[in-house]
Amino acid sequence: MDQFDGTTLQLNRNQPTMNLRYALLATLLPTAGALLAQSTCADALTITAGTYTVDTITGVDIPLPVCSSGGTGATAGQWYYYTAPDDLTITVSSDLVQNGNTDTRVQIYAGSCGALSCIVGDDDSGAGLLTVAVFNALAGQSFYIGWDNRYSSAGFDFVVSEQPWDPSQIAFVSQTIETSGSAYGAVDMDNDGYDDVVSVTQTNIRIHHQQSDATLVLTDYPTTSADYTPSWSLAAGDIDGNGYLDLLYGGGSGVTFMYANATGTAFAEVSGPQYVFSQRSNFVDINSDGNLDAFVCHDVQPTVYYLNDGSGNLTFQQGGLGDTPDGGNYGSIWIDYNNDHLIDLFIAKCRGGQQVPASVDQLHRNNGDGTFTDVAAAMNLADYQQSWSSAWADYDLDGDMDVLIGASSFTQGGHKLMRNDGNTFTEVTVGSGFDVFSGTSIEWVAHDFDNDGWVDVLGANSTIHFNNGDMTFTPLAMSASSGPIADLNHDGFLDVVNGSTVRYNTGNDNHWLRVNLHGTLSNANGIGARVEITSPLGTQMRDVKSGDGFRYMSFLGAHFGLGADEQVEQIIVYWPSGVVDVVENVGADQYIDITESLPTALSPAPSDLYTFGPNPTSGQLILSGPGMGKRATALVIDATGKTVHRQIVEGAIVDVSSLSPGGYILQIVGEAGLWQQRFTRL
Repeated sequence: MDQFDGTTLQLNRNQPTMNLRYALLATLLPTAGALLAQSTCADALTITAGTYTVDTITGVDIPLPVCSSGGTGATAGQWYYYTAPDDLTITVSSDLVQNGNTDTRVQIYAGSCGALSCIVGDDDSGAGLLTVAVFNALAGQSFYIGWDNRYSSAGFDFVVSEQPWDPSQIAFVSQTIETSGSAYGAVDMDNDGYDDVVSVTQTNIRIHHQQSDATLVLTDYPTTSADYTPSWSLAAGDIDGNGYLDLLYGGGSGVTFMYANATGTAFAEVSGPQYVFSQRSNFVDINSDGNLDAFVCHDVQPTVYYLNDGSGNLTFQQGGLGDTPDGGNYGSIWIDYNNDHLIDLFIAKCRGGQQVPASVDQLHRNNGDGTFTDVAAAMNLADYQQSWSSAWADYDLDGDMDVLIGASSFTQGGHKLMRNDGNTFTEVTVGSGFDVFSGTSIEWVAHDFDNDGWVDVLGANSTIHFNNGDMTFTPLAMSASSGPIADLNHDGFLDVVNGSTVRYNTGNDNHWLRVNLHGTLSNANGIGARVEITSPLGTQMRDVKSGDGFRYMSFLGAHFGLGADEQVEQIIVYWPSGVVDVVENVGADQYIDITESLPTALSPAPSDLYTFGPNPTSGQLILSGPGMGKRATALVIDATGKTVHRQIVEGAIVDVSSLSPGGYILQIVGEAGLWQQRFTRL
């Protein structure tokens, strides 16, 4: 018999004169074609929708790059080739009863063998260790499907299924980048207005800095070995007010802080001695003193938090928030649920389906005096439900925050969509779409992915639940699964990082607005501020937060979809300090920076409170005078009135080395009032 390879079999199968020969070969050697065709990418077996059997994973061509979680380590692969016959949503799944709990993993690529690019990958989105990967395809697009033996070479069945897809809906295209360790962050690390990708190991912080041309440039920042890595969560915020983001690693045994230096080019490691089984972590101004504090959910004890003294020094606290003795604290999120412009705390709880206090969700109302009261029962939110996170947004544009509490398991309840009615929350799950959605996840987040002005929910099985505007949602499978969210190509549409793959949102014709905040009296990032915009679509609101979902750290700021609206009539910012800033008549499709204004009632400080020099200066201003030793904030204002530098006055030195040459105003805001003088940067 002639020697046949996979390519020859495919060609012969499409030639009528060869049908008999192909059928004879298939009869005599029912598995030979499958084995030969799947061994390498070049020999990938052409398939359509249907069910297929992988006998064992023995192919010599290992699927790379890795698009899923789990990293490298596979030694063999099996390959298939699929072409979409129409505009479709494609699901590739081993989540079949006959597979038991076989540990499977798949990578799906576009391109050609030797030059493959990730579309999507999946490890354990199905039941147990089984796989579900979902992606969108235009008619005629072709893809390579590579199963690998990262965890097992055992055989299994998989199914390829197709659903109609409207290409006018957003989609995601993929780009592989070189991350290392935990790729948990997508935030503006260097304060240049562009979101960056952050991944960390015990001894390194890797940042892919977004450039003005939307490319990502990799830089490694070696660090002192962290006592704890972010095995559970990552949070970011400017603790010391030097203009660069610091990081919090939520580890399984404790908490590590990485402080950025005054130029953002190095990080100093600080870890506490306390045992903390960290879950979700956040930065937020807990005691309303203008300083950014840190909060960490504790799995087996009451939650913990770290109060900032104004110089970036953190003091460990435990008690007063989330005091359940045996923990169960999983998904903390800081939002203003009652519109009093004081940031409140919701904790999604989980204790293995047991009806015990550690599994009852909590809502802590900020009383405005440094204390909090758990009002979950009064607000109809104290439920025994297994949830690791919650997605908060004004889903119906009625002026208050609603919440989707997403299930991590159905053993104790399911998804709950709760509408904020002012005095209580009313469950509206039935008929919303979440009542019939069977996917579970530890990650539930609320963002407007299609920029239509109605906030969507990203949850389980790579599914975005698109908001219909009436408290109902339409789930659509996407190629982007849970991960940090940011605008990584500066086009106004939100992208998602999945491990070493950036899922770029292809966007549509809808308009958008991004608001970035710069605090003066409030913390530098404006975390805890409420941003409201009004356009013909209505009034939308966003609370600026550090850490949503369960694990990841997404962009800091407020992103708004505007639909067809090309103009925003008004932006109102309610700062944590109580200052309110209003900006009128802003055009769509832009990033806008808003700096917190100083209160007009702020009294002028005595002119001799400080002296400083040298002036002109090449890098540092050294303060002296009777005002030293008291907490104060230094602000540097440029000729346009923009705050270009902010720091807590520490060691009597104001570092202006990063500023361009020119004239500036130095302001010192403290207990004595506002002191200011002009200076020149050489």
